[in-house]
Amino acid sequence: MTEKHSALHLRWILILCCLAQFMVILDVSVVNVALPSIRADLGFSAVDLQWVVNAYTLTFAGFLLLGGRAADLLGHRRVFIGGLLLFSAASLAGGFAHSELALILARGAQGLGGAVVAPATLSILTTSFAEGADRNKALAAWGAMGGVGGAAGVLLGGALTDLLGWQSVLFINVPIGIAIALATIRFVPVMPPAAGERHYDAAGALTVTAGIVVVTFAIVRTDVNGWTSTPTLLVLAAGLALLAVFVAIESKLAVRPLVPLRIFASRTLTAANVVVFFLGCGAFAMWYFVSLYLQQVLGYSPLKAGVAFLPMCASLIFASTLASRGVRRFGPGAILAVGMTLLGIGLLLFSPLRANGTFVHDVLPASVVTAFGLGLSFVTVTISAVTGVQRADAGLASGLVNTSRQFGGSLGLAILATLASQRTAHVAHGGPVDPASLTAGFHVAFLVGSGFAFAGALVAALALARRPVVAPAATERTDVV
Repeated sequence: MTEKHSALHLRWILILCCLAQFMVILDVSVVNVALPSIRADLGFSAVDLQWVVNAYTLTFAGFLLLGGRAADLLGHRRVFIGGLLLFSAASLAGGFAHSELALILARGAQGLGGAVVAPATLSILTTSFAEGADRNKALAAWGAMGGVGGAAGVLLGGALTDLLGWQSVLFINVPIGIAIALATIRFVPVMPPAAGERHYDAAGALTVTAGIVVVTFAIVRTDVNGWTSTPTLLVLAAGLALLAVFVAIESKLAVRPLVPLRIFASRTLTAANVVVFFLGCGAFAMWYFVSLYLQQVLGYSPLKAGVAFLPMCASLIFASTLASRGVRRFGPGAILAVGMTLLGIGLLLFSPLRANGTFVHDVLPASVVTAFGLGLSFVTVTISAVTGVQRADAGLASGLVNTSRQFGGSLGLAILATLASQRTAHVAHGGPVDPASLTAGFHVAFLVGSGFAFAGALVAALALARRPVVAPAATERTDVV
């Protein structure tokens, strides 16, 4: 604990950052269950409906790095409050939307607000808690919000849609966001921005944001255009070219780079970002396909499907409470390797889903194992990504880890959804899609998803598991305020 912050203020800092992170991650999944109601009310086509989700994830992933840099340059508290207010205003606009375009634009603005809030929360924690046991506990709670938010989004989305209509999944953010912003003014102290002249590296920000958005756009459109079609290849090439320009700007042209390439000299940070990329590839798709199985195959209502995720939430929370203790004893790399391995095993257990299956036999065991692995992984990969990072780079490090997770989630979902759709169409032989053909597609998706998780476990074992653990006593002498 730092000398400048009282125990009460540190407790409130942790609560507010966790609530904000929970709200931001929640909105990645909360609309999934509401999509059929949104389509019926606003007249979305089957193809265009995806943009209710993708408008959020694209802007979220694309602007995370800029959000992290803004937190470093302008001050973490100021940026945090601004992001919360933007997120709340966009949620209000989305709830009142009466057209497809209005809702898509509002979801995009939500993603921009989330891209500012997410790295700011991690920056505030990193700069408020001393590196060591106190920070690890705080990061464990924050990391758990990533997993719990994903699971709770399905439950909350189902309940709100059934009881109050799809608009309520957006309206609920407004009072929560405003309350967190007001409490932040009261409990989170003003933290001076990074010293030195302010250079925002506008060229770098624009090229990396555009590059990530364009590549992600190409990926999510493969369900329409196909992986080898001319439109897909051209858009992918444009996105990769923009990313290449970004690397050139950061390495040779920028006065103060948005992403100083020196930061990747940290083996721990680089490996953690690779692992969280694979974590996103498997975890995001898992929520998607399990929700579809419960509703389209087992015939669950949105509310009942949400309730079915409760055991997963409990397992994830339990694993998150164990993670910080495991990190202190064995180091983050070892725990992360175990967590990613369990995630892979859980996805393998999901793969034999049956068309005439049951929740207890086909979903419950796999969901508990998968969630336990997620709980261990979400916490420890966050600790690994920010360990040893200088205060001036805290926003950058948190932006990188969030970007890697979101980009991995978008890429993984696009790949797995395409593979599942192709397999389903093949089994259906051009006829109507039935539960048997759907589960055949899910089988392929879960098998490939488990491969992503095992790849992440391998990287954690080889690059992180043998890293020395810094003793808390040593780190207490280097408070970061």
